[in-house]
Amino acid sequence: MKVLQVNASARRDGNSTRVANTIIERLRAENPEAELITRDLAASPHPALDEGGLTALTSPAAARSPEQAARVALDDELIAELQAADVLVLGVPMYNFGVPAQLKNWIDAIARAGVTFRYIEKGPQGLVLGKTVYVALARGGRHRDMESDSQVPYLKTVLAFLGMTDVHFIYAEGLNMGPEAAQQGYAQADADLEVAFA
Repeated sequence: MKVLQVNASARRDGNSTRVANTIIERLRAENPEAELITRDLAASPHPALDEGGLTALTSPAAARSPEQAARVALDDELIAELQAADVLVLGVPMYNFGVPAQLKNWIDAIARAGVTFRYIEKGPQGLVLGKTVYVALARGGRHRDMESDSQVPYLKTVLAFLGMTDVHFIYAEGLNMGPEAAQQGYAQADADLEVAFA
């Protein structure tokens, strides 16, 4: 088993990383030989998709400048990591009701037409298949199943678009609402994890 852990917190020791690490511990307990690759987007932030990046991606490979080829190679590396993994673990804090910019940059990098998805007569078809995904959510407040949660609908949509439909969300909420609420939040994450692994 190959596991790819993507930590999207701006802090290297963020709460979402803590929850993601708990998921990794559980995976390793059940699969001691599992190979883990960790992509820390705080330590190694990926560039945003700007005009230069779009130009590089849409230019024929043979016509790219060395700078453009290097820019595309950054995305290629992330795509290869994802394609090689059997399990994807995302550590996702909530920033201003959305996903962190670091995670959006990662998603923009791995979503490539003709490689991780394509369009057919019936519409889009995801090409990233056969993977189990665990999403470790860390929130200062409580947003589960509420209109204020834009993260889960977005992540469900984009992951399914790419072909990943076996997705489990692990919620740690109320982490900034006092010690008791934080303790309850981590307990809920543990309960969600038990359900996911049942």
